[in-house]
Formats: sequence, structure tokens, C-alpha cells
Amino acid sequence: MSLIDTIIRPDVRELAVYHVPDATGFLKLDAMENPYTLPQSLRIELGARLADVAMNRYPVPSYTALRAKICERLGVPAGFDVVLGNGSDELIAMVSVACARPGAKVLAPVPGFVMYAMSAQLSGLEFIGVPLRADFSLDTAAMLEAIAIHRPAVTYLAYPNNPTGALFDADDMCRIIRAVGDTGVVIVDEAYQPFAQASFMPRLAEFPNLIVMRTVSKLGLAGIRLGYMAGASALLTQFDKVRPPYNINVLTQSAAEFVLDHTAILDAQAALLRVERGRLSAALAALRGVTVFPSDANFILVRIAPQEGAQEAAPGQAANDVFANLLARKILIKNVGKMHALLQNCLRITVSTPEENVMLLDALGAILASR
Repeated sequence: MSLIDTIIRPDVRELAVYHVPDATGFLKLDAMENPYTLPQSLRIELGARLADVAMNRYPVPSYTALRAKICERLGVPAGFDVVLGNGSDELIAMVSVACARPGAKVLAPVPGFVMYAMSAQLSGLEFIGVPLRADFSLDTAAMLEAIAIHRPAVTYLAYPNNPTGALFDADDMCRIIRAVGDTGVVIVDEAYQPFAQASFMPRLAEFPNLIVMRTVSKLGLAGIRLGYMAGASALLTQFDKVRPPYNINVLTQSAAEFVLDHTAILDAQAALLRVERGRLSAALAALRGVTVFPSDANFILVRIAPQEGAQEAAPGQAANDVFANLLARKILIKNVGKMHALLQNCLRITVSTPEENVMLLDALGAILASR
């Protein structure tokens, strides 16, 4: 028996490493990033500020100033605070660790963000996935039944959902939050809120078991890795106990505080991307063999139909072929067909600038026309 077999958990040995492809030289439309940068004048000002950061010192672990600015600028209701994480991934991990009692379960609609299930597994929690309907809407009856059976400690509702882009019905979500009640916490993941313009943040006071989780990544700050979650102070205190003490580095802290003084620029960029989302959706829908699903995020999910009169050599082959052809043209999108049976032949495309969207459309149109 090898050293790895001796010391590494069997379920960890069976996992694949989370793969992020090298996008050097590619048109990068796979990771839901904001394609816009800060104006040159602000970049110069930010550079000067970062130059003065005391990188020889540990961060102040309370992050009081940054937390206050997030609450003030990003719509956290009065009387509520936030816990910070190195991206949403770390927040999800913190929740899993804090709630990992024997027999505890995590529940979420599927397909959804893969880290809900992965983090649960790594913390020894059982993950219960409830399939969405075929149109990617929430199967509320199935969710309520699963809650009654499993009494999950943690329930995730992404609003909008990734990778589908769907914005679930708010009344259905309220029914789910109430059904969970005082036996579990419900985390509404609003990573794409700037593009949805709908939020449960103002409703925190209605639901003692509600946590709203967000990230600044989609606002144009993916590189600084900063997530936050807001909720009742009693809940936040428990999650804060398992937060690594220096999880937000001084450069992230300084950059976030600076950019949050200029949220109007980020809001304007989000507005541009919402307009482009509509244009790109319409253009994609006009292509032969492409089904476009409604999106309230900064990405669009499409399904590629098999070639007319042709039998697919394997399930999902139509999308696989289109993905490979785009890759050959140095265009990187996300092939999500293997994530879940409901996503067969589906591709996820990040909404970008008008110029980059045209490049994607020209390439995709040529590929589809040649089939």
C-alpha cells in the first residue's frame, strides 16, 4: 500500500483536481468575468494606494473598515453585518465546517454551483441534489418534499442560478425558506446580483434563518478574491469562528476599499453588460440549431441541436463539436454538458464587450453553417 493510499481519504483520492484551463491567447468567455477595467486615472490612483500598503504586516483580522464600507455601499440593511471570505468558495467551506454535525445534510437544486456539493463532501456532510424542471425552473414541490424528508442543515438557492442563468420565483423561494424554518440555514447565493437587479438582501429581517452571500468578482474584481455574506449576527458569529484569522490579504482589503468608493463605475459597467446580454441572446437565438435559455446573469446558457438528419455518436456530441471548433479558433467558453443530464448539449457563454460578442457570434455562425 502506498503512502497516498495510507494517509489520503478514499473519496479525496477519487476526486479530480478542479481544472481551470490556461486562457493565454484566447478570447476568454468561460468564467463570467467583467471584461471592463477601471478607467486609467483610477488605475493610477489605485496603484499609488497599493504602493503604500504595509505588506510586511499581517492584516487586521476584524476588517472593520472594509466590512463597514461593504455594508454602506452594497445594500446591507441597517443592523446587519457581514463576514468576509476569500471568494464565495471560502464562505461555502466555512458554512460546511460550522454545520458539519454527524448526519447533517446540505440541499440544493441541481444543476447548480459545483462547490455546494464538493464543500459538503469534504466536510463530511451528505449532499442532496433536487433536480430542476426541464426548463431549469425550480421544482418547488420536490424541494419542499426533500426538506420534509431530510431536514437539511444548509439549503442553497442561487439567485440567479449558475450555470442556467435562471432567476427562481421569489415566492417559491420564500416558501422554501419558511419550510426550512429553525432547523436549518438558507443561503441565497447572489453572485450575479448586479445583472439580475433582484435581491433578498432587503428581506433579511423577515427570515431569521436567511443568509445572503455575494462576491465582488462579477462586478469586475475577480482578481482580488473577495466574498461576503450577510445575516443575523447570531449566525454570523458562529461562522466567523471557523474563518481563518487572516483570510483577506492587505492588498485585497486596500483595493476593495478603494473601488467601493467608485461603485458608480461598476454599476455603469454592469448596465452595459445587461444591454449586451439582450443583444447577444437575440443574436444567438437567430442562429440555426441554437436554443437560448433566459438569463438574469452575465452569461447565457445555450443548447446546440444535433445536426439535421444525423445521429449523435455519443450524448452531447453536438455541443462537444462546437466547443472544440471554438477552441480551435482560440475562443474559450464553458462546456457544461457533463455536469448534469439536464444540461446535455449545453454551452455557457460569458457576456462580454460588443466587439468580443461579435467575434464569438461570427465564429459560432461559421461553425454551425459548416455542419
